[in-house]
Amino acid sequence: MSILTIPSVVLAILLCILALLIWIAWPSVIGAPWVPTPNKRVRGMLELAQVSKDDILYDLGSGDGRIIIMAAEEFGAQSVGIEVDPIRIMLSKFRIKRRGLEKSVKVIRGNFFHISIKDATVVTLYQGHGINQRIAEKLANDLTPGSRIVSYKFIFEDWIPIQTNIEDSLYLYLVQ
Repeated sequence: MSILTIPSVVLAILLCILALLIWIAWPSVIGAPWVPTPNKRVRGMLELAQVSKDDILYDLGSGDGRIIIMAAEEFGAQSVGIEVDPIRIMLSKFRIKRRGLEKSVKVIRGNFFHISIKDATVVTLYQGHGINQRIAEKLANDLTPGSRIVSYKFIFEDWIPIQTNIEDSLYLYLVQ
């Protein structure tokens, strides 16, 4: 006699489907859809900004932590991710802990519009056109001259990038 009955199997399947739907739909509920940056572009962003062990990198909307993890592992930077989605934060923290990067990488839960990034020397972001235009003033006010900003896919309308990689849609800006 089987412990699992057909109704309990159906219930388990329905719970899995519900969990998957929450995983997919949650970013839309909080207004921040999650579209992961491909690893090739992550590396390209970090190389374009010439990230090094002397940098403090902030990733705005850090998702699963791929940028902050690579910045620490491969480039030696201190890294901070700012993410609003608690599910992505849990995933990031799991990945950080699994790699033993707790001393060099952290994730802050919150809206990056309301969190200080004044100690950043490099900022990375993959946001939409509208968010880039809204965050530009904060970046200009918070960051010190010489800080670098790398945007994937979306430009800052009133800023001129100091370097671009058109093939990979990467734009590097320097705070004046």
